[in-house]
Amino acid sequence: MTAVSIRPARPQDVPTILALIRALAEYEKLLHEVTATEAALHAGLFGPRPHAEAVLAWDGDEAAGFALYFHSFSTFLARPGIYLEDLFVRPEYRGRGIGKALLAEVARVAVARGCGRLEWAVLDWNAPAIAFYRRFGAQALADWTVHRISGPALHTLAAQARPR
Repeated sequence: MTAVSIRPARPQDVPTILALIRALAEYEKLLHEVTATEAALHAGLFGPRPHAEAVLAWDGDEAAGFALYFHSFSTFLARPGIYLEDLFVRPEYRGRGIGKALLAEVARVAVARGCGRLEWAVLDWNAPAIAFYRRFGAQALADWTVHRISGPALHTLAAQARPR
């Protein structure tokens, strides 16, 4: 068993990240929702105005997992936060502390950048993930419900914006 290393994603990692995203989606039974392409992912992570960042866990030359995150902002704190979009460890690498190492790295980034919080969403049926996060002191926000507008509804709402 080799030591696992954690490092920031590089442009050449995009195909690996996309494969990990697809593996996560398959685990969550949401593969049918993945429309990401390497080009779109590259633009989002490494384009002129990157929208997200990622860190990868490597076991030698094999990608064991990843965490993808981006900045948010808390008006109540008047400080930035980090939103953890995805954290995934391939099943064959689970139980080795890789998920904790990825989460700790994102937390390190948040603290180094003066963030006031680190947040994420977990599917309510994913008991192993919920238990994993609770081990580190994460609390479910029972009074909050995630909402989403996407696809045609997003475009319909955007069309109703006042002209600039």
